[in-house]
Amino acid sequence: MKLFAWLVHIFTASGLLAGFMGLLAAIDGDYPAAMGWILATLVIDGIDGTFARMARVEEVLPHVDGKMIDYVIDFFTYAILPAYLFFVAVDAPAWVLYVGSFMMLLSAAIYYGLDGMVSEDGKHFIGFPVMWNMVVYIFIFVTPWFSWPVLLVIIASLAVLHFVPILVPYPSHGGRWWMLTIAMVVVFIVTALLNVWAYPEVSVIGRWGCLLSVCYLTLVTILDTYEAMTRVPEEG
Repeated sequence: MKLFAWLVHIFTASGLLAGFMGLLAAIDGDYPAAMGWILATLVIDGIDGTFARMARVEEVLPHVDGKMIDYVIDFFTYAILPAYLFFVAVDAPAWVLYVGSFMMLLSAAIYYGLDGMVSEDGKHFIGFPVMWNMVVYIFIFVTPWFSWPVLLVIIASLAVLHFVPILVPYPSHGGRWWMLTIAMVVVFIVTALLNVWAYPEVSVIGRWGCLLSVCYLTLVTILDTYEAMTRVPEEG
């Protein structure tokens, strides 16, 4: 049982190796390969929790903090790597690239320092989660025609939303329309692969699949946040 638990931790840590490969690809100017590795880290992060529960890692290896391992990897793959990819792959004035990257990194760092990033029932992130990898993916592979003022407005808005108590679905933890949410995440990843393959063109299917999944997740966020705001507290 301990071997299985250690293998799960190693699998989680492999996300950092995939992220490192993505960094090397970005340095080489191979942006599709960089995004391919980023998508690999997304898949690893999405399924390692299931393996961890199966292996009962907290019980079997109580002296190893899997969540801390996950946080270290996530900050690199969800914040540092996409900020670097934004800096080298987006066509914008240098000061825009600096400002955009700095907003991503600073907001992500402070967000990770907050208590209660996840709701008590575990089904939502509170505030826009650190998903700069997917934001940068959209900038480069789905909407490369966005002007730099639009990019800065989007980045600034999402940075602020880190600290606004919206309820963003945590797909692997259940919640409203759970199976449909999982399906939309799969659509996002599959269509992302299409767009990465088609780069520097934008796949029509890839573009609409991405926009459909983003609109769906935005709708669920709005509905869940509204429901939480209007819920009448139970009398004690």
